[in-house]
Amino acid sequence: MTFNEISTVGIASEPSTTEQPLAESARKGDLGVSDIIIVVAYIVITFAVGIWASRRGENNSLQGYFMAGRHAFWLPIGASLFVSNIGTAHFIGLAGTGAATGIAVANFEWLAAYVLLELGWLFLPIYLASKVYTMPEYLHKRYGGSRLRVTLSIISLAIYVLTKIAVDLYSGALFIKLAFNVNVYLAIVTVLIVTAVYTMLGGLKAVIYTDTLQTFVMIAGGIMVTVICYMKVGSWENFVSLYMASIPQSTVDILVTGNNTTCGVPGADSFHMLRDPATSDLPWTGIMTGMFCFGSYYFCCDQVIVQRALAAKNLQHAKIGCVFAGFLKIIPMYMMVMTGMTSRILFPDEVACADPKECKRICGNEQGCWNIAYPKLLLEVLPTGLRGIVIAAMLSALMSSLTSIFNSASTIFTLDIWKRIRTNCSEREMLIVGKLTVLVLVVISILWVPIVSSVGGQLWTYLNAVLSALGSPIFVIYFLGILFPRVNEKGAFWGLMIGLAVGATRLGLDFFYKVPLCGEEDTRPAIIAKINYLHVSPIVFFLSAAIAIVVSFLTDPPSPELLINTTWFTLHNDKEAAFTKGTGTIRDEEGRSQSNPLNQKTGTTAKFRKYDLRNCFLNASAIMLSLTIAFLVGYHA
Repeated sequence: MTFNEISTVGIASEPSTTEQPLAESARKGDLGVSDIIIVVAYIVITFAVGIWASRRGENNSLQGYFMAGRHAFWLPIGASLFVSNIGTAHFIGLAGTGAATGIAVANFEWLAAYVLLELGWLFLPIYLASKVYTMPEYLHKRYGGSRLRVTLSIISLAIYVLTKIAVDLYSGALFIKLAFNVNVYLAIVTVLIVTAVYTMLGGLKAVIYTDTLQTFVMIAGGIMVTVICYMKVGSWENFVSLYMASIPQSTVDILVTGNNTTCGVPGADSFHMLRDPATSDLPWTGIMTGMFCFGSYYFCCDQVIVQRALAAKNLQHAKIGCVFAGFLKIIPMYMMVMTGMTSRILFPDEVACADPKECKRICGNEQGCWNIAYPKLLLEVLPTGLRGIVIAAMLSALMSSLTSIFNSASTIFTLDIWKRIRTNCSEREMLIVGKLTVLVLVVISILWVPIVSSVGGQLWTYLNAVLSALGSPIFVIYFLGILFPRVNEKGAFWGLMIGLAVGATRLGLDFFYKVPLCGEEDTRPAIIAKINYLHVSPIVFFLSAAIAIVVSFLTDPPSPELLINTTWFTLHNDKEAAFTKGTGTIRDEEGRSQSNPLNQKTGTTAKFRKYDLRNCFLNASAIMLSLTIAFLVGYHA
């Protein structure tokens, strides 16, 4: 499950597990022969690309299998960063939340661009210099000992199985049930087998290449839907007025009698990105602080995302990949959020239903039917042929998310857990274990299908709350690790444990005290009702950081050898040292040796001028991305 799944799907109402009435209406848009041909062709092409990449890869070594040989260039890295983050949950969740609350949910997509720059410029130089394969391995190199590495490995695997896989399968099952009107179990198992085969054979290289293909398919399909939506609603002014007037008939009937109600009525701040910090569902203070905390955890400290950047041939390619992914993050606002809002405009009685009994009849969920927004739009508005392309885009999102999770989870299990159990295991043994881990995850995923289909909405709410509560304390120990050399293993461990305990407590309370239905009195304790979950993240962050720092200063400092290339203040820059001495040989970003330019009378060589131009381009691109996001948020503030 990605960071954005917390911030988007969790805000929208819970998805339904019994969509029979919707399925009946969706049959008006049953798939045609051309749609089925397009979907089958897409699956076949994706499988072929994965197998082709697996035959080209260096899959007989750990670096080749788990890190794609560290030869990836910026385009597939950026595409993989983007598509690993975007799953079917985003199409359903972002569209549903956009339909429910307006454009503010796009903050989590747009502001994620800053966090991607944080990954490229703050974290990756340390990760690459310390030559780690996994995030728990970095903790071992930075803090020493083994309990942090083992603890984070177990937590990561649990999060992958209980949240990421479950959320992707749930949203994928919901979509497949509506789109294909086929047995969900059979469809999901087919998708899992296809993705597992090329992931097992090709490792990260196969995942990155197929992610690149799936990125362009996803964007193409999403843009087609966006264009059709804009054709339906007309100008921006018309779009705003139609959305604000998209009220279900049940609410209209109440209003015409002279009674007041807000149920089913769009909020006055629906077209504002920055909202009231006290009363809004998306307070701007929570967005800014929450983004930094659990957003940074997801993009800078989670194996699923970081592993793609670690596969880069050098730091420059990793950075430009982050910038490329950041620009791609602008698209979901128009491709998902606004399409969900258009679905509300076209189907206000179904998507925006406000009466619990009516919602139960429409989608089987008393809380509301927001999350049927995208599937309903897809099945009832798009023409035959185009519908198949968009379904292929949805499958792209599902398959790319699953392959990323499978590959990253197998990397962590093999290198951080199995290698500790079998300290003398050979490289061949670890490769076999990595592939078998993918197989085990596929089996677990198949077993998850009936569970997520039966538990439904409550599981969805629970899964979103899990990462919101647990992300901040995990991010703390990485953040302090690279910026504060004095923080030691004891401080990091207890900061993590106490932060997780506090987050888990809040999680339990959120799960125990249900959100009241529209019109019902809110009887929840003030600590739950008044403190938005976005504000919980910075509270847990500062609590964990304070504990880690205090305990560290009360105990012995970390040994100097643990700090080599693991913090910004102890990062050894051999190239800079060679420049200073004016002697010896240095290496460029590609690893090629070259003479020290300070020994030459003509000054800087052409290669180093090229190197400087690359850095200038990188920094200019990062600044351009930052200004673009700031303008977009400010324009809609």
